[in-house]
Amino acid sequence: MTTLDSRPLHTLVHAPCSPDAEWWRTAVIYQVYPRSFADASGDGVGDLPGITSRLPHLAELGVDAVWLSPFYRSPQADAGYDVADYRDVDPLFGTLDDFDTLLGRAHELGMRVIVDLVPNHTSDEHAWFVEAMAAGPGSAARDRYLFREGRGEHGEEPPNNWQSIFGGPAWTRTTNPDGTPGQWYLHLFDSRQPDLNWEHPEVRAEFEDVLRFWLDRGVDGFRIDVAHGMVKEAGLPDWDGHVSMIEGVDEVDGHDAVPTEADDPSRADEVTGSGNRGPMFDQDGVHEIYRAWNRVLAQYAGDRALVAEAWVEPLSRLALYVRPDEMQQAFNFAFLATPWDAPQLRDVIEASYVTADGVGAPTTWVLSNHDVVRHASRLGLSVPGSRPNGIGVGDEQPDEALGLRRARAATLLMLGLPGSAYLYQGEELGLPDHTALDDDLRQDPAFFRTGGAERGRDGCRVPLPWAAAEEGFGFSPTGVTWLPQPASWAAYALDAQRGVAGSTYETYRAALGLRRSELLGSGGLAWTPGLGEDVIAFVNREVQVVANLGTAPVVLPAGTEVLLTSGDTATDADGAVLVPSDTTVWVRATA
Repeated sequence: MTTLDSRPLHTLVHAPCSPDAEWWRTAVIYQVYPRSFADASGDGVGDLPGITSRLPHLAELGVDAVWLSPFYRSPQADAGYDVADYRDVDPLFGTLDDFDTLLGRAHELGMRVIVDLVPNHTSDEHAWFVEAMAAGPGSAARDRYLFREGRGEHGEEPPNNWQSIFGGPAWTRTTNPDGTPGQWYLHLFDSRQPDLNWEHPEVRAEFEDVLRFWLDRGVDGFRIDVAHGMVKEAGLPDWDGHVSMIEGVDEVDGHDAVPTEADDPSRADEVTGSGNRGPMFDQDGVHEIYRAWNRVLAQYAGDRALVAEAWVEPLSRLALYVRPDEMQQAFNFAFLATPWDAPQLRDVIEASYVTADGVGAPTTWVLSNHDVVRHASRLGLSVPGSRPNGIGVGDEQPDEALGLRRARAATLLMLGLPGSAYLYQGEELGLPDHTALDDDLRQDPAFFRTGGAERGRDGCRVPLPWAAAEEGFGFSPTGVTWLPQPASWAAYALDAQRGVAGSTYETYRAALGLRRSELLGSGGLAWTPGLGEDVIAFVNREVQVVANLGTAPVVLPAGTEVLLTSGDTATDADGAVLVPSDTTVWVRATA
């Protein structure tokens, strides 16, 4: 056993900020994946009226803001991340009036709303791409995208060797009106998602106008998809590396190395070289785009925010996106990708604060989203916290009970950290992935483009269970769901957990309530030493967080005031509290 006593704390790692600072510095933001949250129309696909009807659940949960994944007009080749019209709602999800109703209701309930923006690429059904295909080589319309002549004697080979994030070549060849092979166009994702040319002034002007369109409607900010994309290295050189979602680049070629630490992150233009970024991501030119967008948001009251989805390494590179004149937040994927290992988690937590504090930005924390296996399943694998690209029939199946136990502990650890936290819909219910989804039901383009080598992301996108005894678990009035729900999800339904002491839902609700009342989001962090390498312990304001990732219990002194626990604890004969393995507790800090 290891014992918690009154040993002095280490030097403060992160200093508190004012509780009255900008809302995005401390907010808990809840991601809604519209097609899987709630369906009001009965067609089996979630929609904006369905989201509006369930906003009271989010208010009761205690979140500060809602982030909506794409709901724009789209052919849905990549579940809405292929946008055909950035200023309209797809009929699958409703209308602009429905959006305005949702936004107004969220604001009435005291929650802000962030919408997704997808600027790296459009749909192949976007008016610009349709025009480009009709206009042909050399046209002004094609200059808005990255069309190139092919290599080889007859242009039969792609312009370079880049690979799509979803598998296969990142280039597709067009066909001329006379039926002959034509130019190639770049798509770092699906072939129906052509990349835009961000060197073109019309592209930059268009997206600034799109920002204003939604800001004028009253949105509170934007989550920027593939924020490290858009700008490509001049000449589009060959590159033999490999890029994965979340982790970023894991192989490098002979490009110049990026320094592991920028001596002065405020001087972005002096940090040069491609390093492990590859020639298609994290180019220095993206920062001027975000400086321009920062100026657009500054014209609106209410501390509007830009949030970067950037798969960038090291953390010093990520810090460049959140300097005072660029974005307000960036997702901390380094934290999400860290395995269930106390020393590694301590290292990434401390490095995150040091790096973000260096540019005056908040640190964000996230464990799940629409692109990864839910943490309740990842943490139940034989290598807890490993990152498979989906789990399906024939794959290792997680230990569901162990995964949930660790997920609850991980969540209390995360919510005890100062900064801003992101929750993915359904994690407040403890939902695992659907890990036995039949392959013939899958819809993720990554599954098809890799020939099934990657199971894809459908398992974390299954519609939510609201009512245990209803068809479709209350997701839709007809009981129809666009992906099937596991029968075991009845136990996870909201109505099976609301009001049940110790349920995952009530644990989340209690944690968010305490986080707000104890001002933990704006607090500081100082490590508590001496508890062993498998224990993460720190003080944030008046709360001490103890996460036991080891096998031996941690002993808290008799009389310790336990505020919240992720799992069952015990008391010994002397009144000391025993914190078992894979459990996090919040206790009242002692002087």
